[in-house]
Amino acid sequence: MLVKWIRCTVVDRRGFERGQRKWAGLLGEPGFRGQGGGWSRARPGVVHLFGFWESRAFYDSFMTRSHDRLAAAQSGTFRNVQVRLFEHRFDVKVGFRPQFGDADVVRFAHCQVREDRVEHFTLMQEKVWNPAMAGSPGMLRGVFGEAPGREFLVLSMWNSGAEHGKYREDRVERLALRAQTEADVAAITGDVVQIEQAWTV
Repeated sequence: MLVKWIRCTVVDRRGFERGQRKWAGLLGEPGFRGQGGGWSRARPGVVHLFGFWESRAFYDSFMTRSHDRLAAAQSGTFRNVQVRLFEHRFDVKVGFRPQFGDADVVRFAHCQVREDRVEHFTLMQEKVWNPAMAGSPGMLRGVFGEAPGREFLVLSMWNSGAEHGKYREDRVERLALRAQTEADVAAITGDVVQIEQAWTV
């Protein structure tokens, strides 16, 4: 499965939201699995969207055929768009489905990992972070993806922002020490995204 992460800064909120609903046209696309996202809780005007495709081939086909027609409705409503693609490596909690209907927030971390630490980082994700997240109340499901250049995306869906906040306060610092995250990661960015259900496809 291919995971697409889009980040942009919205300059015309009403126009952007109206255009976002046009992406319902994705439903007829071969290989499309789901899309959703919303507003950053920390950065005003910033939007994060996550799309899921069966394979890179299906995604590439969509980009050459239909993408520009669907995107036209949002032209001029945002700036500073960044797009990243990740190959699914494994689920965070078993049985990932690209659905957003039951999620209140999505938390993601985008990690640039040191060359000699990729194996350790991946193992710690599997053995330390995943079980901790999977066992946390309110954590629904998630995905761990990899892109060329030692880039990784860790995405988790939560049924409430409050539950995610408790997990972050109670456990993240302790888990980071146990997993030696600081030694593995050269750079990390992340955000908590308030899901807009009207944008879910």
